[in-house]
Amino acid sequence: MNAEIDYDLTPDQWETLKALRLPASEYRSFNRSILEQLIGLQLATIGGDRPALTPKGRSVLLRGSPRLWDVAA
Repeated sequence: MNAEIDYDLTPDQWETLKALRLPASEYRSFNRSILEQLIGLQLATIGGDRPALTPKGRSVLLRGSPRLWDVAA
């Protein structure tokens, strides 16, 4: 199985990951604890003065949550 889809993220982690896609003009504050968890998973990074998705994070986000796949089926 592809390791990129093996992430069992919490709803808050998914929401934070999705929010990282927003442009700086729509930036809102992030829960630091959740952001640190995503950084630890290498799904996010701090670039300059704001958090950003890593290529790995973008890939995981595009693939979606396996929990959501059951809902869509």
